[in-house]
Amino acid sequence: MNTIAVEQLSDRVVVTLDREKQRNAIDAEMIAELHEVCALIEQDPRVLILTGKGDHFAGGADINQLRARTRDDALRGINRNLFDRIAALPLPTIAAIKGYALGGGAELSYACDIRIASATAVFGNPEPGLGIMAAAGASYRLPELVGVSVAKQVLLGGRMLDADAALRSGLILEITEDPLSAAQKVADRIVKQSPLALKLTKKILDAPGSHPWADDIAQAVLFETEDKRRRMTAFLEKTT
Repeated sequence: MNTIAVEQLSDRVVVTLDREKQRNAIDAEMIAELHEVCALIEQDPRVLILTGKGDHFAGGADINQLRARTRDDALRGINRNLFDRIAALPLPTIAAIKGYALGGGAELSYACDIRIASATAVFGNPEPGLGIMAAAGASYRLPELVGVSVAKQVLLGGRMLDADAALRSGLILEITEDPLSAAQKVADRIVKQSPLALKLTKKILDAPGSHPWADDIAQAVLFETEDKRRRMTAFLEKTT
């Protein structure tokens, strides 16, 4: 890996975007390497933690490469396909953010299930100022995360969300001096839970519309597992 550092543990994978001199701008090589990480996690499901090296999470996509992209490149959905793949990973994903999460960097963070930020964090999508749009998931993820009004302020009005605004809007879980350490603690809580219950809950949460029947089916599957019986028995024995 040339653009990211990957730490594989038994229950989680920690990925650090590692183009510090470029504020961890997302280029084609980083996209390819993150696809490799996704393939690893799809084969062996684990929690994913994403962070950036140095003072920033990701200052956007690589503008030199973006300038050269054509209509056909746009129709291939280069960044969007990766971010959709990250969003669809079976177990929860966490972004630990310091400094800039702009453009493609913001959209990468939106694709994660949980975001934790330092006081220096800034979220924004300045793409229209460069003659393009935020087309890697912001149009359908950000309204779900912060509401349509705030999403329009960001995507149309050029508003940047600092850490306090991001917290008020529900975009981030908390503001902390060390987002990566906080993300590890959240991951510690996550991995204590039932993997299958987490997978099904994430599927249900991400499915569009109202789907009570799907909830019932997922719960029916979980009710029949040995893991459910073991966990509930342990809980009852502990409380008595």
